[in-house]
Amino acid sequence: MSKAPLRILCVHGYRQNGSTFREKTGALRKLLKKRVELVFVSAPHRLPPPPGNTAEESGTGAGPGDEDPRGWWFSDTEARSFDAGQECEESLGLEESVDTVKGAVKEFGPFDGILGFSQGAALVAMLCFLQEQKLEPEFCFRFAILVAGFCSACSQHQRYYKGPPLTTPSLHIFGAEDRVIPERMSKDLLPVFHDPQILTHPGGHFVPAASAHRQTYQDFLQRFQ
Repeated sequence: MSKAPLRILCVHGYRQNGSTFREKTGALRKLLKKRVELVFVSAPHRLPPPPGNTAEESGTGAGPGDEDPRGWWFSDTEARSFDAGQECEESLGLEESVDTVKGAVKEFGPFDGILGFSQGAALVAMLCFLQEQKLEPEFCFRFAILVAGFCSACSQHQRYYKGPPLTTPSLHIFGAEDRVIPERMSKDLLPVFHDPQILTHPGGHFVPAASAHRQTYQDFLQRFQ
């Protein structure tokens, strides 16, 4: 008798939405086939399309032709924009995004795990903190996958990185040639988690899904099936 697939909630990057992120993770779905069911949620904050080919995080895999670009919070509260390297005292919109994830869990859950990409991965780390501090009883993720994650540079968010390491099992994925979220930024997030598992790839800012990565994904996910 085959095992039921693991259900994973997927949190997109800045300037993406649930639909565009689903399109860009088709190779991952194919790689894992019947082992997982990926469910996608869109951030609550809509953005204006970037002028020309530029964007605060143009390498998220979203381009100027993508429709309905969204974000999970803004580092520049006046311009309503986001830059992962921008230091700020306060952000805008994080509370609404936590509520959006809570709503997705209530409507489409339960979920075994959660996967985040770029700004979405940074959000996933915060959600794991809220879960372990029992501040959001709706969250009961058994594991987290963070692709091109990073620690927020916002002073308001530093509470998420203090205290003992998070015990939620985690797989951290980052690319050696990532120019949007450099490898060093993703590595800075590793100490936030206890015994983080790591998958590196030689590419840039995307979710890797080559056959060479299958075993790492499967070994990590097999612990929860």
